[in-house]
Amino acid sequence: MIDPLALAQALLAADSVTPARGVVFDVLEAALRPIGFAIDRFVVGEAPDGPVENMLAIRTGSGPHLAFAGHLDVVPPGDGWTGSPWSADVRDGLLYGRGAVDMKGAIAAFAAAAGRSDAGTLSLIITGDEEGPATFGTRALIDRMVARDVVPDLCIVGEPTSTARLGDVIKIGRRGSVNIWIEVPGRQGHVAYPHLADNPIPRLIAILADIGAIELDRGNAWFQPSNIEVTDLTVGNPAHNVIPAKASARLSIRFNDEHRGADLIDRIAAVAARHDPAAQVTGRISGEAFLTEPGALSTMLSGSIEAVTGVVPELSTTGGTSDARFLSKLCPVVEFGLINATMHKVDEAVAVDDLIMLTDIYANMIERAMSGS
Repeated sequence: MIDPLALAQALLAADSVTPARGVVFDVLEAALRPIGFAIDRFVVGEAPDGPVENMLAIRTGSGPHLAFAGHLDVVPPGDGWTGSPWSADVRDGLLYGRGAVDMKGAIAAFAAAAGRSDAGTLSLIITGDEEGPATFGTRALIDRMVARDVVPDLCIVGEPTSTARLGDVIKIGRRGSVNIWIEVPGRQGHVAYPHLADNPIPRLIAILADIGAIELDRGNAWFQPSNIEVTDLTVGNPAHNVIPAKASARLSIRFNDEHRGADLIDRIAAVAARHDPAAQVTGRISGEAFLTEPGALSTMLSGSIEAVTGVVPELSTTGGTSDARFLSKLCPVVEFGLINATMHKVDEAVAVDDLIMLTDIYANMIERAMSGS
């Protein structure tokens, strides 16, 4: 048996600012081995996005394979904490520490829940890089699982999805994300002799005006409307009497399942080309939109939440991206975890009662998944 509070405290005491390696993985491994998990830890990747440590922990049995996915890395704690961000103190019923909510608490809860059952096949898919570039994290773990032919049937990602109270929200999908850079070339020159120069700024303004007029969609049954946001404008011109040689902009698009990232990049490139065929457009897709249609997985998890808390959860696709965007390619995946009010904030904390209840919910879910009910 694993005490979820004690394990959460041990994990929180390990400084694991992204990318996490070493001690924090040692703590989790020491908890999982005695309850029958085989541990596969590996380091992958090179600078600048690596190296990254990952862990695949599997306990094999008969029946379905239920996976839990999460990350041990945390964002930097920042200044202004009441105590140390690594102290794992309990004060007035709250457990404090960087990662208490996002998401060492959920990892501790699932490990403790796994210790209550020996049925079926369980796995923990744990990365040390979710808060950073995520280049060599969960995607590398997926490759490892596919190579070993241990692909799960169902997966829960322990992100902090609850809002007002534990259990009120399950995420069944996420919007996709793409960043796009536009650079419009010009020809530098003196402002008093514009005929000898070529100012790129008016063309960039025209491009952005056309982009701003785009309505990608109006949303659908499960997703809010997609949106395009201008996140940076750069000319880099320190002189008041010089026409600049180039002008640049950066866009961020959060899009629903009516779009693909590559198509959106092409659409922005076509707008830019209408105003300047020499404009350069590049894009980086952080993840595609995905949706796990309401069905067996969300029904079982909803039943577990209601059985423990009395709360009937809302099924939602709101918020930013998560590693579920990668795992959705393997099997049906949903996200469920603690209340997200303090994640990434100073004095991040989880209620001890919520940590215990989350353990009970995960344990109930394991029983339901193994029995198919």
